[in-house]
Amino acid sequence: MPVIDLPPAATFDPALTPGARNAIRVCLRLKAHERMTLIADRACSEIAAAIRSEIEKTGADYSVFVLEDHGPRPHRDMPPEILADLARSQVSIYAAVTQTGELRTRMQMTEVVNRHHIRHGHMVNISKQIMLEGMRADFVEVDRLSQRLIEKTRRARRVTCRTAAGTNYVAELSDSLKWVKTAGLITPEVWGNLPGGEIFTSPFNSSGRYVVDGVVGDYLCGKYGDIAATPLTIEVRDNRIESLACENKDLLAEFRAYTRNDENSDRVGEFAIGTNVACRHIIGNILQDEKLPGIHIAFGHPYSEHTGQTWTSTTHIDCVGRNFDIWLDDEQVMRAGQFLI
Repeated sequence: MPVIDLPPAATFDPALTPGARNAIRVCLRLKAHERMTLIADRACSEIAAAIRSEIEKTGADYSVFVLEDHGPRPHRDMPPEILADLARSQVSIYAAVTQTGELRTRMQMTEVVNRHHIRHGHMVNISKQIMLEGMRADFVEVDRLSQRLIEKTRRARRVTCRTAAGTNYVAELSDSLKWVKTAGLITPEVWGNLPGGEIFTSPFNSSGRYVVDGVVGDYLCGKYGDIAATPLTIEVRDNRIESLACENKDLLAEFRAYTRNDENSDRVGEFAIGTNVACRHIIGNILQDEKLPGIHIAFGHPYSEHTGQTWTSTTHIDCVGRNFDIWLDDEQVMRAGQFLI
């Protein structure tokens, strides 16, 4: 029998249905003979109810877990009963709001996902706005665009990106480090965020100035939102943070502390290009904003299990800017945030 924490009578706005249907039918392709684990929290209970409704329409067996029903948050570890249930499933979704210190629990969860080759949709900080915007994308078309772009990036030796806000940043690429596509059509080989829409690698090296005039990730995103009024300027040298500057001194201090957690927390682990053309503006939520067409980078964990990077980190924080010009070697593929391919 399934474990169901979510009350059977849980209601939801019907406007959530197209995004939920996209998640279950298009992105994860859940079949009647499969089993699914849905992990949520109270903040995302309405979205979880919409997703559950779509799961039930497939006829698949499933379990629903609400994190707060398994001990006070923030959790230091993912509850073992959730991990045990997850290991029995072929499909899963995590739909919850981040809390300080819970990155470890999500890494424990994705370790199970990777080990069992589960088709996993990662919906960290999912919101109603995202369900009505990014989750309504035509993910088949987003995947086509992503495929065209990744074929070009796999041949490139460097990526140059610039913005009017002051970004002038170059990533050097290596054949030993793989480009990965997470465009919304999730496979057993690579789990992905929902909404999807990006390609990423871990850079061999990178240097320059990256101006974060969009959002920063993890729990800092919920705290500071859109930071266009007080951008964070990051100087990178040999793939590590050389200096930081920001008028918001609290953000500056928290970001600096975050990127000093371990020996690789200040190291550029991810270099990505957003490809979800249904995302047209910064909304102050990293889950959608990192899919905005443009470049985003992350310091810390380089998804080494997918990219082939040789080092790891216990932290991972994304940084998103606006309105990029992008060149793959000498070919310009984006101007002012608009794809040219």
